[in-house]
Amino acid sequence: MAKESSQAVHTAGVHRVVVVVDENSNPFELGCATEVFGLRRPEIGRDLYDFRLCSPEPRTLMRDGFFTLTGVAGLEAADAADTLIVPNRPDVEVPRRPAVLDAVRRAHARGARLIGFCSGAFTLAEAGVLDGRRATAHWQWADAFRARFPSVHLATDVLFVDDGDILTAAGSAAALDLGLHVVRRDHGAEIANSVSRRLVFAAHRDGGQRQFVERPMPDLPDESLAPVLAWVQERLDSPLTVSDLATRAAVSPATLHRRFRAQLGTTPLAWLTGERLALACRLIERGETRFEVVARRSGLGTAANLRTLMRRGTGITPSAYKRRFGPQTK
Repeated sequence: MAKESSQAVHTAGVHRVVVVVDENSNPFELGCATEVFGLRRPEIGRDLYDFRLCSPEPRTLMRDGFFTLTGVAGLEAADAADTLIVPNRPDVEVPRRPAVLDAVRRAHARGARLIGFCSGAFTLAEAGVLDGRRATAHWQWADAFRARFPSVHLATDVLFVDDGDILTAAGSAAALDLGLHVVRRDHGAEIANSVSRRLVFAAHRDGGQRQFVERPMPDLPDESLAPVLAWVQERLDSPLTVSDLATRAAVSPATLHRRFRAQLGTTPLAWLTGERLALACRLIERGETRFEVVARRSGLGTAANLRTLMRRGTGITPSAYKRRFGPQTK
């Protein structure tokens, strides 16, 4: 049972995240949202978000009747959200309540950010806000989703999709990936890393990674990528290539590529570039203002390359990133 008293105090000037919980909602994604957006952050020294739960009913029976949620705000709380996380339910064929869909439409119309975890994409699509937009959902519902919502551009082999003001995650654990991505977008890489450490969760998995990641058999410890990943992270400023990684791992580049795909759901080059970009973001946040130095120390080469990759990875230029997340903003 959630306590309204712990959620009702609004912190002035802090971005408000509201989760709509409906009948048969999944507890796991609710827990993910609470962990990422709802907990106090004494290790950071300030609250990142003002967080509330709301529901269209005073008593909400959660998925498969596991428990009943009471004591949360009414659906009108959705109208005060800066970010609205919509209901996700396994009974995707059941229409959502009209009142919930209307709340989603109102939030979208006034410019609130919308987030759908797992089957939450069905809620967004049913509300009509995904027409012509990119989104993702759990792979097991891809065919059903496409049949019902052909105007939505569904990406089925990614962890999450950031389409600006509407973001969707593929399934359970991907909700944490998307949540950390949102924290990174709002507060920078350093804060997102702090949150991920508290969660004991990978700080950065790019949304383009695959939903289904093959796992090596436990009796093949020699195929673990951990040693080569740790080796690379200590040398990001060096001119490393995929061949260098393969040599370090004592395998061919083709074998290394297969292992990255199987264990991380991405390619060696994409992983290396992502690690370098994350390091570049941290350097800027810690006060390095010379972008050519940031590029060199992160292994991205030149300021021009840094600019290109940062725009691609974060959506903004290094200068804009410095203004938003540099030391003077904290």
